[in-house]
Amino acid sequence: MARGDSSHPKLVLFALWLMVFSASSQVIIVAPILPRIGEALDIPSAHLGWLITSYAVFLSLFALIIGPISDKYGRRIVLLLGCGSMAIALWLHGVADSFYSLLVVRAAAGAAGGMLSGAAVSYVGDYFPYDKRGWANGWVMSGIAVGQIIGIPMGIILADNFGFRSAFVMFAITMTITTVIMWLYVPQPDVERNTGKLSVVSAIAGYRELLGRPVVVAASATYFLMFFSIGLYVIYFPTWLEDTMHVSGSAIATLFLVGGIANVITGPIAGKLSDRTGRKPLIIVSCFGMGLVMILTPFLTSSIWIIYALFGFAMVMMAIRMSPLQSLMTAIVEERRRGVLLSLAVSIGQVGIGIGGAVAGIAYVNFGFASNTFAGAIAIFGMALLVHKTLPEPQPGKSEVIDLGI
Repeated sequence: MARGDSSHPKLVLFALWLMVFSASSQVIIVAPILPRIGEALDIPSAHLGWLITSYAVFLSLFALIIGPISDKYGRRIVLLLGCGSMAIALWLHGVADSFYSLLVVRAAAGAAGGMLSGAAVSYVGDYFPYDKRGWANGWVMSGIAVGQIIGIPMGIILADNFGFRSAFVMFAITMTITTVIMWLYVPQPDVERNTGKLSVVSAIAGYRELLGRPVVVAASATYFLMFFSIGLYVIYFPTWLEDTMHVSGSAIATLFLVGGIANVITGPIAGKLSDRTGRKPLIIVSCFGMGLVMILTPFLTSSIWIIYALFGFAMVMMAIRMSPLQSLMTAIVEERRRGVLLSLAVSIGQVGIGIGGAVAGIAYVNFGFASNTFAGAIAIFGMALLVHKTLPEPQPGKSEVIDLGI
């Protein structure tokens, strides 16, 4: 727990969990309802990926802006602003009536997401000691899995019956509730802050200094490859299932339910296990497992049961990787620079998923889904190699912050 803080850790975890549930669900829901969005707004399939790119670009930009601010003024105010802004952006989805208006509100949601992404993981780093962060991140990130179990199926059902806008309105409601809970129960941890002058020049200098550290460059590259592979594989997966196997919307909702159950069971276990055994082994294993699933998907998908098995295994691999990687990232720099580092990594990761989404649409239309999966597998194997070769790991009994070797 953070120094001088008397709040209850479980209430903090719940607030962060609900934020992750709401924020991640409104992102994930885009992929399975892309066909509905395309039909409702008459958008060509090749252009649908730009809805992902729009969100990712603005998330990336605002993550870079908010990182130095959170290091100076604290994570709490950033989380409050991010949650409130996300709620407003999602309410505006309810009135989007064209491709361009939806593109704009997705960009607005991305800007809000940029405030939340780095600050959320940084808050866990501020509030919990290093040997508890895997456990804490595991529980917080299980909000993604519960979103797949409950939020995504409900969103798909709403989109099928009342139009795609209703799915976003549902998450606007949960994010509004999240904002209120954040205000009431999430304190500002008593940790060292950046006391230097905050300006555009100082922020750029701070990022330049970080990017002068080889370990930071390597960590950022792992985020890029991870999200690039996700963009290639996941975004057009539901569309491919509908186009080739005529899978219904309800079956895709069940698919995300199965994946979510696998994720919610695995995530906290993986986080706690990484506290004991180290982060890197789990990250590397998950990368190879995910790459194998990607390669096999176009060749093994012959029935809905095989689809469930493959997607469930993919979600297990994602869960095994996420909380250990985030926990490792919190120890790469000192706590007063943590927000800048996580914002940089998230920003570069979103550039990855943005590029992945754009490339995925072109590849899918011109070469078929197998081209998406092979490119995604190459990217995730590259991530495993980077983690193995370049990312160090804190040793038990030593300083929390990794020796950067500079």
